[in-house]
Amino acid sequence: MARPKVVHRCSACGAQAASWLGRCPSCDEWNTLEPFAVAAAAARPTAPATAPTPIGDVERAGGTGRPTGLVEVDRALGGGLFPGSVTLLGGPPGIGKSTLLLQLAAQVGRTQGRVLYLSAEESPAQVRHRAERLGCLDTNLLVASETTLDAVETHLGLPDLELVIVDSVQTVADPDLSSATGSVQQVRQVAHRLVERAKRKGLTLILVGHVTKDGALAGPRVLEHLVDTVLSFEGDRTGELRVLRAVKHRFGPTTEVGLLEMTEQGVEAVADPSGRFLADRRPGVPGSVVVPTIDGQRPVLVEVQALVAPAVGSAPRRSAQGLDSARLALLLAVLDRRVGLRTVGADVYVSVAGGARVSEPASDLAVALAVASAGTGLVVSPGAVACGEVGLGGELRRIAGVDRRLAEAARLGFTKAIVPASVDVDLDSLEIVRCHDLATAVDRLVDPGSAPIRPTVDVRSWEERRTGDQPRPAGAATLAEVGRRADRGHSVDSGA
Repeated sequence: MARPKVVHRCSACGAQAASWLGRCPSCDEWNTLEPFAVAAAAARPTAPATAPTPIGDVERAGGTGRPTGLVEVDRALGGGLFPGSVTLLGGPPGIGKSTLLLQLAAQVGRTQGRVLYLSAEESPAQVRHRAERLGCLDTNLLVASETTLDAVETHLGLPDLELVIVDSVQTVADPDLSSATGSVQQVRQVAHRLVERAKRKGLTLILVGHVTKDGALAGPRVLEHLVDTVLSFEGDRTGELRVLRAVKHRFGPTTEVGLLEMTEQGVEAVADPSGRFLADRRPGVPGSVVVPTIDGQRPVLVEVQALVAPAVGSAPRRSAQGLDSARLALLLAVLDRRVGLRTVGADVYVSVAGGARVSEPASDLAVALAVASAGTGLVVSPGAVACGEVGLGGELRRIAGVDRRLAEAARLGFTKAIVPASVDVDLDSLEIVRCHDLATAVDRLVDPGSAPIRPTVDVRSWEERRTGDQPRPAGAATLAEVGRRADRGHSVDSGA
């Protein structure tokens, strides 16, 4: 009899190594490799099970996505749930995963057939209480509470099931394994058997997964490879906005997202995202610029707000909420070197209002203009939007989907748009201002002739920048000095 081979498996990611290592070469975690006996493999036939087939002769997979009844969920899934598919839904605790799935289960039960909701975290009484609050009581919605894998597999054998939801995969355990519930071995075994059983029966299965503090799905990486679709449910627990994003989808693209709102009646679709984000906007305030973004395939207008204040300590603060902090640092450097706006001695705070998050480079121009407006105290035109990527040389670069962005801005009543010079889109209801670089964009969108409202940073005057960065004339006041004199009640004339 062949002697079993001993390998070392990482308890964090499941990677294997021939010998013990202090640090896992796959996930870089320390002291996670544990010995694991592997039986010697028996001799297997080397002949392939099936012959290769020309791709044009392969039969197409039948079936299309079945709508769930929740519009934004169907949008993220590319039409709905595909029969026989396995979907993994991940999100932080308290974000509303169970609420969303209970509403989805009730909708599918009313329109398609029986749905089984298996909760390993709550009792049936707790699930019923939530269902009553959400108006999800339906005779086709079956509820059970199980924590063992064998019991869950038994429930999967019920007849005429259209959909099965397991909440969650980390709280179901296989009694044959000695490891604790939620460990890498348990999650791998539970997920593998549930997916295999669902595929064999043609069941549509949804698994709920926990996430780590870094936002990644807890458990082995193989969990994401086993399923057909991975959905991420994101948002701020203290806010109302929720975003459903497809990270992986074997039946369609991952470019669509669903925008939802958490209310007392449950999760509801956001019919007009742009109107929602701009509903509380206060025009005429320095540091406010509207940017038309593309979220999935849908244009959404959001407000970028900036605040520039004198630094309190020796190290000025840079705070970015809803956008990349590294991108903000880059734009501040471009403003300094290419425009003349120096924020070295000032705290800079930039936020995307309404809890939205902007990650595309198309928001660069709006962020830079918001900082310039906040630093100089000059107000950007309330009827203007701005979009464009800013390069290190201060140039404005073309972005994708400009026609959809500007059409959405025109629909909401905006009258001016500042874009890179290479954009060739024209709209009758929108004045298109094309600029080659950031300095020109600041000139066109921020009126240097208007009176500054308490400027807070030391910037070179617009005349200096226009004349090739000539030295400041003796006795000329900076905009920061203008603001301090205005606070003391003196004249705001820069020569005073």
